[in-house]
Amino acid sequence: MRVEKAQIFPVMMFLKMASPLHLVFLFMISGALGNEWSVTYSETKLCALNGSTVFMNVTYTHPTRLTVTNRFWLINSFQGKEPTDLRNESGYSDRVEYLGDEQKHFPLRLSDVKKSDEQKYWFRIITNEAKERYQGEPGVTLTVTDLQVIAPAEVTEGQSVVLICKTTCSLTDPTFIWYKNRRDLTTNTPKSNELHLQPVSSEDAGSYSCAVRGYEHLPSPDQTLRVRYPPKRVSVSISSSGEIVEGSSVTLTCSSDANPPVENYTWFRVNESSPVGSGQSYGALQSGQYYCEAQNQHGSERSAAVSVTLNRVQSLGVYAGVGAVVFVCVCLIITFLFIRAEAGDRRKRQMKVTIRTSGRALKTTRTQLSTSRAGHLMMCITHLQILIPVLLLTRPLPLTKEQNMMNEMSPETADE
Repeated sequence: MRVEKAQIFPVMMFLKMASPLHLVFLFMISGALGNEWSVTYSETKLCALNGSTVFMNVTYTHPTRLTVTNRFWLINSFQGKEPTDLRNESGYSDRVEYLGDEQKHFPLRLSDVKKSDEQKYWFRIITNEAKERYQGEPGVTLTVTDLQVIAPAEVTEGQSVVLICKTTCSLTDPTFIWYKNRRDLTTNTPKSNELHLQPVSSEDAGSYSCAVRGYEHLPSPDQTLRVRYPPKRVSVSISSSGEIVEGSSVTLTCSSDANPPVENYTWFRVNESSPVGSGQSYGALQSGQYYCEAQNQHGSERSAAVSVTLNRVQSLGVYAGVGAVVFVCVCLIITFLFIRAEAGDRRKRQMKVTIRTSGRALKTTRTQLSTSRAGHLMMCITHLQILIPVLLLTRPLPLTKEQNMMNEMSPETADE
């Protein structure tokens, strides 16, 4: 083959004029163009939510003189040993899917991600020549995270509180959803990993959790937020049995909502500065208006006043019962005195009896005591007028002339 000097001369002149650095650069470019292998990962670090699905994307090129016979993803790369296809690894077979196409894209779809999946993943190409195999670097490092709500266990009403939905790695453009007692709060809160409660109130107490949009079925564990606050909604209830009358039992009970629970209950009557009682329940013995004050370490609150009216009702049944008892006692006393003083006498006497009880009187207008001739059967007959309550006065009536004559003519009675 003949080469003309005119064609060789420019090349020789360039080599003479080129510096050694230019020559090195030229040879590097020439080698790169000759080695057409390349593997490009869209991301070399991925963060995935535990239980979610993750995609690892890759593009590649290879020398045109070679034919690709196999492509796969792998873990556990060892020198001197042909790696195993990820689909054949224990625990991965039913969760791995390759989404390759003819445009030299070969994404990996890994579902139901677990903590044990935290590995480095590589893409590998096998060609028709045994020595022409390529594994792309640096691979993809997968980190798996759970969601966790970070919040103080207990706060005081009026403070500012920030709840954080925490992850151990940075998810790709997540949208967070907040829940309180399993109810979605997203419509009223920003869709970020922070939930601000400013200021916090007793209504904010509850269980909070968070989730990522698209994975609402994978929420964080519940985190309970307790709020301390003074007594609220303090009220008094009245309980009594039957008609509220003077001398009956009237129980007042104080109720409230507080955290921590109420430590002290104090009872007052309206227009009186000194308390009339303590404790959650109080027995009212007088008519009036009563209210209670509930207190814990964060404050106190008073209830509205309630009216208690004790009616004075005179019961004729009560007075009649008292009168009957007193009357029986009077009869017994009179009978005892009569037997003792007039034993065996078959006479009739008339007595006037007056019983007094605390300023009022039970009055008998006429009482008769008599015994039968056959024995000592005695009868007590009286006419009772209830006046009320007890001093017993007895006064014998004077005997008639006929009765005096009968006494003188009965020596048997006198002997007895």
